[in-house]
Amino acid sequence: MGARLCNYLSHHLNISSQTGNFRQLLLQRCQTEYENRDEAAKGDETARKQFHAFVLFLAELYLNLEIKGTKGQVTRAEILQEGLWELLNVLFSNPVDNNLMCAVKLLKLTGSVLEDAWKEKGKNDMEEIIQRIENVVLDANCSRDVKHMLLKVVELRSSNWGRVHETSPHAKATPENDPNYFMNEPTFYTSDGIPFTAADPDYQEKYQELLEREDLFPDYEENCVALSGPGDQYFNDLDNKMDPEIEEAYEKFCLETEHKRKQ
Repeated sequence: MGARLCNYLSHHLNISSQTGNFRQLLLQRCQTEYENRDEAAKGDETARKQFHAFVLFLAELYLNLEIKGTKGQVTRAEILQEGLWELLNVLFSNPVDNNLMCAVKLLKLTGSVLEDAWKEKGKNDMEEIIQRIENVVLDANCSRDVKHMLLKVVELRSSNWGRVHETSPHAKATPENDPNYFMNEPTFYTSDGIPFTAADPDYQEKYQELLEREDLFPDYEENCVALSGPGDQYFNDLDNKMDPEIEEAYEKFCLETEHKRKQ
């Protein structure tokens, strides 16, 4: 909601400032936070929590902030695209659990849009990100639950970020036949398995529920107990963990699937 408000103000708020308009001032403020990314990712829990909030706000800003070109076309702020790439690198370079969880949320939110933008430039940046994830799963000393979340991102990307393919390759996308026409947002799912995108009127409520469901460590302890309250089916399944051999085989299967997809 804050990102959408910033977009609205960038087009409708008239301010008299020698330092720039609203959008310029907003991006300058983001730059201040951005410059502290390395220290924040390595900081204490409070510093990392504030940093993660900034990362996800920047992701929302990238999706929602509309830049109008000289010919009236609407584009996204490319500087934010470059910033998100660097933020992902910082998060994966400091692979503690909450940094990796933030990276997962960032990729679920913007992965499809970022990959489309990079492909338009002929860049394989998303392939590099997926490789970083595979390296973390194999080598990093993070919890099994976080590794499971990372593997789910790899699977999501392999399925084209959950987006529905057009029935005809020659069909032109319109607001009527393409739910992602305006923003090309990824498709998310409610707890009941119902798909939704940013085009849905109740997107904010559904998306907030999704974030709350994916905050897997509200009561996280070092021994990985007390992850959730009773009655949570997902965590009940986690309690009955697979034995190490099955877990290792599952991780190997996911990685091999991704390698085959690349080939």
